[in-house]
Amino acid sequence: MTDLTTAPNLTDADGFYEALIAAHQGLTPEQSIALNARLILLLANHVGDKDILLDALHKARGTGR
Repeated sequence: MTDLTTAPNLTDADGFYEALIAAHQGLTPEQSIALNARLILLLANHVGDKDILLDALHKARGTGR
């Protein structure tokens, strides 16, 4: 198993953040939630490692692992 990367690792993190915010513009709260869910599932599929994904879930909730 590979460890979850938590150190900054995005090229142009500010540019991605701007694109993420722009993707939500004009959406209802429900549409925004659905966009986030689809994005999470797409990225989870890309990662493809259940242990890494579970570690990320625990870290995101602040429960560690």
